Amino acid sequence: MFRTILPAAVLALVSLIPAGAVLAQNAPLRLEITEGVIEPLPYAVPGFIAENAEAAQYAADITRVIADDLSGTGLFREIPSSAYISGVSSFDAPVAYADWKAINAQALITGAVQVSGGKISVKFRLYDVFSGQQLGDGLQFAASTGSWRRMAHKVADAAYSRITGEGGYFDSRVVFVAEAGAKNARQKRLGIMDYDGANVQYLTDSSTIVLAPRFSPSGDRVLYTTFETGFPRIKMIDVASVTGRFLADQPGTMTFAPRFSPDGSRVVYSLEQGGNTDIWIMDIASGQAQRLTNTPAIETAPSFSPDGSKIVFESDRSGGPQLYVMGVNGGEPVRISFGEGRYDTPVWSPRGDMIAFTKQHAGRFHIGVMRTDGSEERLLTASFLDEGPTWAPNGRVIMFTRESAGAGGAPGLYSVDISGRNLKQVPTAGAASDPAWSPLLP
Repeated sequence: MFRTILPAAVLALVSLIPAGAVLAQNAPLRLEITEGVIEPLPYAVPGFIAENAEAAQYAADITRVIADDLSGTGLFREIPSSAYISGVSSFDAPVAYADWKAINAQALITGAVQVSGGKISVKFRLYDVFSGQQLGDGLQFAASTGSWRRMAHKVADAAYSRITGEGGYFDSRVVFVAEAGAKNARQKRLGIMDYDGANVQYLTDSSTIVLAPRFSPSGDRVLYTTFETGFPRIKMIDVASVTGRFLADQPGTMTFAPRFSPDGSRVVYSLEQGGNTDIWIMDIASGQAQRLTNTPAIETAPSFSPDGSKIVFESDRSGGPQLYVMGVNGGEPVRISFGEGRYDTPVWSPRGDMIAFTKQHAGRFHIGVMRTDGSEERLLTASFLDEGPTWAPNGRVIMFTRESAGAGGAPGLYSVDISGRNLKQVPTAGAASDPAWSPLLP
């Protein structure tokens, strides 16, 4: 049985995981993710079948992206094709489970690709080798040939979700600051790319400094801080049209560190006036703004909880930067960080259960996580300079900026699992900083 997804326009890919998917309920193959040692699950993904000549290169490329996605998590280990006893010559041919068992493949992914009239169609199946069962329905979907990488990510997301029971994160994008030039005079512009560094596009030129971009919950808009008028101001840009407008424009103030509310209707941000910096919130449609904090302290880097009821932020009201949580309408905040050192740039997990942050202590920078009440603090990284965490859509992986020591040190993007495993660099064409992960694409 197949579930077919067809484009309403050039690209219209909807959720690929069928309601009530079999694996989530009673399928035998399941990778349980814990904080202990994970033995990567061995899987095989034979080259997808090209059902016509035009599909040959696309089939090979899609197969490779799927394998890169899964293996890149550190939770899966691809069995090389050189170990195969038998291949897959036809998408509908019976699975030779004994041959795949013999090489210890626990999961098998098969697929086929067809190209016609500028459109590409992809179908795939996922099998539990040791039980001899197909996991859930097969899936088939279509889009323009230019969207072939998205379809590969969709296949990988579906396989990942069915095996782990968690949501995927491969079909997502990252907005970041692309940097060029000498360290003390770098040019900066906003870039946007696939989560794995592919398909880079630019939203701004390098004529002015840009900082701290943030996606809207729907992924169609980006907030950021720009110096194009000579001092920091918040701007919102439409990703499709690349047109923007200033927000929170109050005379005699500087505005920065913006984030969208979970429903995308409001923006929380920092506003500096007369040497005092506080947290404000603004309704985007009306422009009406409300002050949430009012102290002599520097209060910045606000981030909403996923349900929109609370805001975590950074404040030095206790003498040094620490993390606090308050209600969305303000009120007395509760301090949640009590460890040694400075705590900065908090961001709430999309799962709602954790807060990621930057920590500076004893000459080192760390990316860490804690429960929303401040308990169970864990540091995931340590280096000369790690900062600015952002969560993958499923709350499993964190991306951040790392800069090496030395005058010529250039920043780059890195990611790490929330267990502290699988630290790796995200490929970019040049220096890059300030990543912000989008939600899963529609």
